[in-house]
Amino acid sequence: MDTNIVGVGVGITERFRTVVEEKASRIETLAPRAQGLEVKVTHRAYHNGRMEDETVELTLGGKGPVVRAEATDGDKFTALDLAVDKMAEQLRRAKDKRVDARNHPRGAKFEKESGSLAGIDIEPASAELLHAVATGEVPVVQVDDEADYTPVVIRTKQFDAEWMTVEEAVDRMELVGHDFFLFVDARSDHPSVVYRRKGWDYGVISLETQAAPEARAAS
Repeated sequence: MDTNIVGVGVGITERFRTVVEEKASRIETLAPRAQGLEVKVTHRAYHNGRMEDETVELTLGGKGPVVRAEATDGDKFTALDLAVDKMAEQLRRAKDKRVDARNHPRGAKFEKESGSLAGIDIEPASAELLHAVATGEVPVVQVDDEADYTPVVIRTKQFDAEWMTVEEAVDRMELVGHDFFLFVDARSDHPSVVYRRKGWDYGVISLETQAAPEARAAS
């Protein structure tokens, strides 16, 4: 497995490279089909008195879905340990799910008329949650380094839409280590999101596609 290390605002020492290679062997044991591990180390300095920190981002590529993990600490070696632990846990969870799926086939079935799912531990989001998402009850404040420190930071990312089943979306969410995953439901063609609830329990929210407001007004 090839390993590539990139430093942003920080130099990469030979000692750090050696430690990365040692950690990479642990990842390779859990993901023998992986072809490459990208390690990105970002140094951040703040202007509001907050201590500087190092963020380590790991991206594992190869045959199958991409696996990502990230951790931040004042020391890049500690951040690396935390990120490797996260990735290892994600890979173990994904393996456990594959074994469980082989031993206990669920036979998930989607009822198009009623919109219900059977044979999988997923339940629709509650009306209260949908209302909170639609109205934005939880305020989010975007700040920069010059402003007073706040734990809320907005990072924008865009990805190509992918069509997949709910079950596949849950597996992808586990691999990237997030609490939610956006996708287009292959069964209904609706933009959807799966999210983690408790343990192996998940929820799913889907948007029903409609004509744009301008088109409805013109009709």
